[in-house]
Parts: sequence; structure tokens; C-alpha cells
Amino acid sequence: MTARQRLEEVLRETGLIAKKSLGQNFLVSDNVIAKILGEAAKFDARHLLEIGPGPGALTQDLRRRGLPYTVIELDRTMADYWRAQGLNVIEEDALRIDWKSLIGEKTLLVSNLPYQISSSLVIDRSLDEKPLMGMVLMFQKEVAQRIRAAASSEHYGLLSVIAQNFWRTWLVSEAGPKDFWPPPKVASRVLGFEPLDVAGLNRQGFLNFVKAAFAQRRKLLKSNLSVWLSSRRIPPEKLLAKIDAFGLKETVRAEELTPARFRELYEHFDHSRE
Repeated sequence: MTARQRLEEVLRETGLIAKKSLGQNFLVSDNVIAKILGEAAKFDARHLLEIGPGPGALTQDLRRRGLPYTVIELDRTMADYWRAQGLNVIEEDALRIDWKSLIGEKTLLVSNLPYQISSSLVIDRSLDEKPLMGMVLMFQKEVAQRIRAAASSEHYGLLSVIAQNFWRTWLVSEAGPKDFWPPPKVASRVLGFEPLDVAGLNRQGFLNFVKAAFAQRRKLLKSNLSVWLSSRRIPPEKLLAKIDAFGLKETVRAEELTPARFRELYEHFDHSRE
């Protein structure tokens, strides 16, 4: 049975209608599904998590791995459906649940993400002190580009800096509108994630620092960071000296700093208390 046939069967059984408010575009490409499942199989996972399983394009095959498996489903119709199928279901918003209790040893997250939560989810999972062992996630193509963007490029920003400091990422698959039902108006892209070693880094503090740096993109970095520096009694001259050490001008903007330089800059001032 093809993915599209399975979708039609579940829709008939449940009476489910794709809800725009929940960002429901159901994956029906057997090729893309195979690539996602193949990538997930490369991880030596002991626990599986899926956000928004919907009619189960990924779910039926993932559960065959025989691992402890939890799905997070906000749509009541599908939450009831998967409970009836014997799955452990959390019927809540994935951005509001307690992830500490969900992330066990070698926990893998696999999802055709609702697009409206994708950026926030990546940032939130970057803050986990006990991180997931990996993620295989579907994004709107523009968001995937932001995650992997290089400094000074069109898509580079807060999400790029956070994702690249906390994760190694790679392309798993492209997906076009025809690979979903109903077809979205945008192209999509699947990325794989593996956590990087960031021992000793204050995750929330670093996020706050990067947010401050990108607060107003058209402003200079020194202007955006003025309040952050002042709150720590750090003279602006120290920031300018560090910027100069990077070989950059004092008129530099946040998007000109690489992810590695962001971390170096933060850790330099995070430990400067004089």
C-alpha cells in the first residue's frame, strides 16, 4: 500500500480533515518517507519520539522498530486514533510539554514538523542540558536554509547561530509541494541533526546574548549589545578590542560574525567580571 493510499484509508476511518491552523500537510511521497526512515535507522536509538504523526506516514514504520515510542499530537481526532492503536500519546503542544521527562538515553526525534513550530523547536531542543541523541526533521525550505546558512548570507541569523553551535546538520531530502496533501505553497527540506559537545557553555545565557546581538539587524553589533554589556558592567571598549582581534571593523553587524566567533565572543565576556 502506498503512502497516499494509507492516508486515504485513515482519513476515511477517522473523518480527519487537514487543519490549516495546525499546519497539517500530510506527507504522501513514498520516496521522501523512505529517506526519512532510512536516516532514522542509522541512529542507534533506544527511544523514539514523533511530533504530529497525523495519519501516520512515518508512524506505522517507526513503530515496527519495536522501541519505546511516544507521539505528541495536538489534534484530538488523531490523538484518540493513535491511543486506540496502542501508542503512548501526549495530547499537547510540543512547545509546552516537559521535555526533560521525555528525553531518555539515546532518544531520537523524527517528525514531519508543523511548520509554525519548527524554528522554536530547534532552539528549544538546543537548550536541553541532556540533549536528544539526534533529530530527523522536515522544515519549510527557507527555515532549513536559515539553519545551515553561512555568515553574511541572505538567510543567516539567530537560528543559524544557535543551530550551528549546538548541532551538526546535514541534508536528508528535498520535498516539493506535490509530496504532500494538501500541497503547501512552499518547498520543504529534511535535515538530520546530531548534538555537538558544548560542555561548559551556558546555553540560555548564550541564547540571550545572540538574541541581543540580532535585536535590530540594521544596527551595529556594538549598539545591539550595549544594554547586554552594561548589565554586566563591561566597557564598550572591551567589545571593540575583541572585534578588532577578529580582524573586523567596529562597524560590524551581527550577521558578519560566524557561529564560532559568536561563541568565542560570548565566552570571553561571560568570564570577564572585572
